Amino acid sequence: MNWDETGPETDEPTGPVFDDRLVDADADGEDTAVEAALRPKDLEEFVGQEKVREQLDLVLKAARARGATADHVLLSGAPGLGKTTLSMIIAAEMNAPIRITSGPAIQHAGDLAAILSSLQEGEVLFLDEIHRMSRPAEEMLYMAMEDFRVDVIVGKGPGATAIPLELPPFTLVGATTRAGLLPPPLRDRFGFTGHMEFYAPAELERVVHRSARLLDVGIDADGAAEIAGRSRGTPRIANRLLRRVRDYAQVKAEGAIDREIAAAALKVYEVDGRGLDRLDRAVLGALLKLFGGGPVGLSTLAVAVGEERETVEEVAEPFLVREGLLARTPRGRVATPAAWAHLGLVPPSHGVKGQQGLFGA
Repeated sequence: MNWDETGPETDEPTGPVFDDRLVDADADGEDTAVEAALRPKDLEEFVGQEKVREQLDLVLKAARARGATADHVLLSGAPGLGKTTLSMIIAAEMNAPIRITSGPAIQHAGDLAAILSSLQEGEVLFLDEIHRMSRPAEEMLYMAMEDFRVDVIVGKGPGATAIPLELPPFTLVGATTRAGLLPPPLRDRFGFTGHMEFYAPAELERVVHRSARLLDVGIDADGAAEIAGRSRGTPRIANRLLRRVRDYAQVKAEGAIDREIAAAALKVYEVDGRGLDRLDRAVLGALLKLFGGGPVGLSTLAVAVGEERETVEEVAEPFLVREGLLARTPRGRVATPAAWAHLGLVPPSHGVKGQQGLFGA
């Protein structure tokens, strides 16, 4: 039987909805407001991403020495790793204004032409989620990046004419969470490409300490390490967890944060020692308890946790796979031995059908 076949048992899920996750790497309204105050202002202050910082520092210093506009920059990586922050640092380092927009907001070539034509010389244009820009706008961007010129089409049909519009030199900073979706002609026009990696726990501890100082929160080394270890390698999540732990500490512990307070606070918010939340544990729990560790199809697993298939695949699975708790196989999703250990469960003594070839069980 194909586990992913839909049938009577795969009706619309009716279970809990996980739409407000504390460990979601995407920014919400509160994050946007707080991050503005927590963002570092220069490369020296920026924590982590050592290779990208070193290479970008050379690019910017060389451009300043020449008195020229910096090369176009492409930053790729998961949400919450600092792409927007780096774009603002680039503008600050070049002493230039910055214009911020996003790919989904540019659906027509005219939208892009209006933005480009209003840029000042040397200005930084930050284009978030650049892979989601419309194709006509994308093709206009090729010429703008390379020749600092766009052709504005006036009229329609046989009477349409192209009016060339000269642009002042500018720096485009593109950010994407899915670099593979960018067409090669667009990628090739960036003079510098930096890939943002997930942060090590020690780097996140530095992020937590720095944010705690800016938020005027007292925290010791053990408390910072506890928060960093549950932050899934992402500074945005670390800052969000710090704010929730701060709230708990102000009510329960006179504002001071140590390991015990941090652990107690995050237990309230259902974020465990490895950074898994309710949705993550629900997926693992269903996989282990209902299906003996798998293999099981994605649709069936989604129904078991009362969520949409896309939510399980795009929200929960990437971190579980990265943590080595779940594997995707041609036959379906399979739990690893680490998943059994993390939930404190014992695998069936006879082994789970389909896992022997994967884990030697």
